[in-house]
Amino acid sequence: MVPRGLASRLFQAIDKLVTTLLLVTVVSAGALSFASAGQLPTISQQALPAQGVETYLNIQRGGPFPFEKDGVVFGNRERMLPLQKRGYYREYTVKTPGSRNRGAQRIVCGGPATAPEACYYTADHYASFRMIVP
Repeated sequence: MVPRGLASRLFQAIDKLVTTLLLVTVVSAGALSFASAGQLPTISQQALPAQGVETYLNIQRGGPFPFEKDGVVFGNRERMLPLQKRGYYREYTVKTPGSRNRGAQRIVCGGPATAPEACYYTADHYASFRMIVP
């Protein structure tokens, strides 16, 4: 038999957990529909950090790229970008000053590698994206 006070606290904890899970599910679904509708926030090319502008211009020129992984397929597993077939998106590193590795900044472009149809900037390693506009 479970003491009455303990059972009450247990039910409150379960209720709080269920509420949190429902909230996460609703927020995630909202992010998916937000991306699917193509309504991502935007950032102008001029508003990118200097290293982002450099990477963006390199993408437009077809390179050269300083990191071996630049240009690899981005799977969009987070489903933050509009849904496309596998291989549509490619990712490129935006150098982070003072970072000893690739850092968290990336530009992800969709479409042909030499003439992308759309590019997106993330400063937080795919947690959020902004579409790059002229």
